[in-house]
Amino acid sequence: MSLPNPILVANFEGFTWIRCEGKGSFVNSPQMKQWAEQSINNGISTIVVDLETCTGMDSTFMGTMAGIAMKLAKLNDASLQVTSASDKTRRSLEDLGLSMLIDIDPEEPIWKAQEESIRSSLKPCQTSSSIDKTQHVFDAHKQLCEADDSNDEKFSTVLDVLEAELANRQLKR
Repeated sequence: MSLPNPILVANFEGFTWIRCEGKGSFVNSPQMKQWAEQSINNGISTIVVDLETCTGMDSTFMGTMAGIAMKLAKLNDASLQVTSASDKTRRSLEDLGLSMLIDIDPEEPIWKAQEESIRSSLKPCQTSSSIDKTQHVFDAHKQLCEADDSNDEKFSTVLDVLEAELANRQLKR
């Protein structure tokens, strides 16, 4: 499936690279999540999210990043790193308290000298299964609240609505 704002990916020795082209949103964040989880399951402990061409991120995309960062935080010497964040995307991450979980523009990353060759070797992420979008959006917002307690108030209404929708679906089964 081709998305209007694709996620481009590749694995390298010691890290995986995920690039968001255009807007990061609830539409393309499942691909990012699936690729990151697959990489973590394969022993990768550094995930780089490239925001050079990212025009903005919705809360689901940032919640997905938070979930990936929290998964990596449970491992030794693991991290989610962000490269080429614009002032706008950096501010968005900081406003939700994610700069405490995510290493934004690290000073001496192992990949820095290879950045341009990495970008030229990326391929569109291919997802293998469909996901429950409502559950994905709910999970991403829960992760934002787990990442920073101040997000509870910001997303309580969203979580209440999504939780009710998920519960209603369960009743209909």
